[in-house]
Amino acid sequence: MADRVQYKLGATDYPCLQDKAPQYPADCCVAVSELAGRQRLRSAQRRQLDVPRYQRSTFGRRAFSVAGPTVWNSLPDELKNATDEAFSRLIKTFLFSQY
Repeated sequence: MADRVQYKLGATDYPCLQDKAPQYPADCCVAVSELAGRQRLRSAQRRQLDVPRYQRSTFGRRAFSVAGPTVWNSLPDELKNATDEAFSRLIKTFLFSQY
């Protein structure tokens, strides 16, 4: 069950980074390389997303603005650099074959 949620979050993050998603989810996925003063960080070169701080421990980490970037940052670099066609297949293989 948790893998299906991670798949949906990862599948939603990918179009956000390709500028093919609606405005709201795209606003929640901010690349570290786009933030002032963070362009030279190692996380910026690995195409990681900024995970905002949250106040509530019950719902804050489950919000898309936190959960989406967290799942994206946990994916391997090969997945983050994949093409549109290969990404869907590779993320399914990565998440559902970990058992």
